[in-house]
Amino acid sequence: MKYDKINSNLFKENRARFVAQMKPNSIAIIHSNDMMSRNGDTHFAYRQSSDLFYLTGLDQEEVILVLYPDCPRGNQFKEIVFTKATNEHIAVWEGYKYTKEDASQTAGISTVFWLDEQQPLLNELILLAERIYVNTNENDRAVLDYPSRDVRHALALKKEYVGHHFERAQPIFKNLRMIKSSYEIDLMQKACDITNSAFRRVLATTQPGMTEYEVEANIIYEFTRQGSSGHAYTPIIAGGSNACVLHYIANDQVLKAGDLILMDFGAEYANYAADLSRTIPVNGRFTPRQKAVYNAVLRVKRAAENLLVVGNNLADYHKEVGRIMESELINLGLLNKDAVRHQNPSRPLYKKYFMHGTSHHLGLDVHDLCHRYVDFAPGMVFTCEPGIYIPEENIGIRIEDDLVVTNGKPLNLMADIPIEVEEIELLMQAKV
Repeated sequence: MKYDKINSNLFKENRARFVAQMKPNSIAIIHSNDMMSRNGDTHFAYRQSSDLFYLTGLDQEEVILVLYPDCPRGNQFKEIVFTKATNEHIAVWEGYKYTKEDASQTAGISTVFWLDEQQPLLNELILLAERIYVNTNENDRAVLDYPSRDVRHALALKKEYVGHHFERAQPIFKNLRMIKSSYEIDLMQKACDITNSAFRRVLATTQPGMTEYEVEANIIYEFTRQGSSGHAYTPIIAGGSNACVLHYIANDQVLKAGDLILMDFGAEYANYAADLSRTIPVNGRFTPRQKAVYNAVLRVKRAAENLLVVGNNLADYHKEVGRIMESELINLGLLNKDAVRHQNPSRPLYKKYFMHGTSHHLGLDVHDLCHRYVDFAPGMVFTCEPGIYIPEENIGIRIEDDLVVTNGKPLNLMADIPIEVEEIELLMQAKV
């Protein structure tokens, strides 16, 4: 793995919290992700299931985790990992794979078997249990075009063990993964620090005549150099009018003097995501109008950050951010105060220029698994990303940082990343 070894206490503590929410005499079976075919006999780069990684730290295909906290057979069977057997042939053709000892040390689980040893042991354990926890993808943003490995095996279990009660693992994962431990915050800080280096490289190299993909190349260079596995999500590198396309990912146009470039990117480190947005002038100088809009977005962002506090919730938070945005859009001459006063509350006028949400949970997934309708609590990590998009003026500006909810003021994991107009201009001009 490119990242440094992770303290196995993270995964031990995650499992302890998970089994504490399981019903009595239950067994949970969690699978790794599939290897995804790219074309011919090649595959896409492997990305582990966030749920399996959360509980084990095992970053390899063909892994099964079995949790049976009430197992009557003995303590050694309360936590089991089944993993793909390695041998000299695999080592020559595919490289390193976990030995039983390595898997045990990584996950902090003493009992490890090869996959071909799972029967009849797994069958015996299932028959001893009354309930089976199976895992499906319940991220409400997910678009599922095919059944995952977890789902395929869950369907097979339901067919074979018709007398058992089946339970959903995802509600437990949602409760747990929303609250990050200090170990996780440290990993996310590392992802943000790598993202900081990439942005500073962009400031030092961007100039008129470059293409958007050249900017992207500078980002991925810094990611790779510092041990990131790459982008946490498909990056947006949007110059000029492209910045007004919210999910622009072509990244293939030439950057022009006088235009802005909106960038939304983040490093993935140890499977944890950073999520940054910054908007900069291609030629290193904001025009007065660009600066005015930029600073309006920045004021909204700073006001929004102060709302990411214990006891608030996403619904009330987004309403208040919309109210703050209305005031800024009026001051920019984009909205009329009287029209805002008489607007339809269900269709606020600010949505013409700021049409997306301000914050989402962040963690092992860039849009992390969560309950949308619970109050903010310490340990939750949110993005904060207001924006203003004015196609008729060729202006699209979004500014985003990642913040941890605490018992006091939110902790900004991106506090060291340049954000002020003056600092951005100074760093861009320094390359000349």
